[in-house]
Parts: sequence; C-alpha cells; structure tokens
Amino acid sequence: MNQAAVQGKQPNRDQSLLKIVAILTMLVDHVGVIFFPGVLWLRVIGRIAFPLFCWGIVLGVERTSSWQRYGLRLLLLAIVSQPAYMLARNHSWNQFSVIVTLLLGFLAIVGIQQKWHYSHIWAPVVCVFVAAGFQMDYGWRGVLLIILMYLVKDSKGGLAALMVAFCLYWGGGQILPYGFIQGVTGTGIQPFNQAMREMLSLVRMQSLAILSLPLMLVNTNSGIRLPKWFSYLAYPLHLMALWLLSRIL
Repeated sequence: MNQAAVQGKQPNRDQSLLKIVAILTMLVDHVGVIFFPGVLWLRVIGRIAFPLFCWGIVLGVERTSSWQRYGLRLLLLAIVSQPAYMLARNHSWNQFSVIVTLLLGFLAIVGIQQKWHYSHIWAPVVCVFVAAGFQMDYGWRGVLLIILMYLVKDSKGGLAALMVAFCLYWGGGQILPYGFIQGVTGTGIQPFNQAMREMLSLVRMQSLAILSLPLMLVNTNSGIRLPKWFSYLAYPLHLMALWLLSRIL
C-alpha cells in the first residue's frame, strides 16, 4: 500500500492548522468565561479546543526527536502558565491549568512507548490517578482521552468511535434547559416523549466536544508551519491579556 493510501486512512495530521483552530476556539471560550458567562454559544465553540490540544499531544509525541525535551517544555509551560491561569480564571495555587492535564497525558504515552518495567501498564494508571487526585482542567477524563487517542491514532474509524462514545458519557451539566425538554416532549405520545427525553438528556456541554471530530478526520494538508514558540506562548499570553483587559474594564 502506498504512502498516500496509508495517510488517507489515518486521522488528520495537519498539526499547525489544528493548533490554530484550537487556540482560536480556546480564546473564544475564555472570552465567554471571563466577560460573557451567560452567552452559551461562546462556550459551545470553546468545546472544540480541548480535543484538538489532546490530539496535538499525540502528534507531538509521534514527531518529536526527543521526548525528554518535549516533556521539559510542557513542564516549563505549566509552571509559567500557572500564575496567568490563576489570575484570569480566579483560581488558587492548587487548581492546575490544562497544561498539567496535557503533561500527564504526555507522560502516560511515554510510559506506553518506553515500557520501562511494565510502564505501559502502570504509567497510564498512575497518570489518571494523579489527575483524579488533584484539581485541574478536564481532570482524569482529559488524561484518559489523550491515552485513548494515542491507542487509535492510526485509525479514522477508531478515533471516530472513541470520540462518539467518550462525548456521549462525558459530563459537564445539561446544556438544554429543563423547560425546553419538557416543551419538546409534550406531545402526549408517551413512547415518543420517552425517546426524546432520553436523547436530549445526552446533550451536555462537554459532549459538544464532538464538534472537533471532523477537524481530526478530514485530511487538510494546509502546508502551514507554526514556529514552536507560538503555540507554547499562546496559552499564558492570551490569559494575561484577558486578565489585564478585565482589570481595565
């Protein structure tokens, strides 16, 4: 099988384009959180960002020439970003940013790859357990998503099945108001009402992360090449900018 055919069966590896989309949708989400907490569509757009960052970790591990340097960059970014995260999101020092979640996902993948003393078994378990024991953005579910993405990284079908299943059961609080659900299911036809209630109850805020799936499945081959510093600095700098703007306003 030629290389083009193999790439056609793999999920999208247009890393720079996906980073741009992830950063922009993250910015929209944080603008919503900080300035317009009641504007739901900003948060919906923001659900696209995290799965793309998770997929970026998978691709980053796949392409890096030194996992040690890659891991060190993530660690330094987590340290540098923490003050900005605390200020912009009004969190305390023991509530960690999403960079820590991504770092734990990265460490789990490295453990699977390296197989130090059965680390392909215990490393993912330890990383998920650590994420569950501390407060951080997306928590243990986020770390688990990165691990599962790595396991299906060469299959579009596998990634699609993973995202559908994961998003159906990923919590976050119901996005559709109870009154809306009651109105839709008020036809008087009991089997229809029951079916609609069951389906609509699955629509949760974090479940809308499924909106990121087409971006990961369609091979774009944009040719964009981002400098490494851009994607690393985007997170702390945009948080600081939003915090400063909130102080001014």
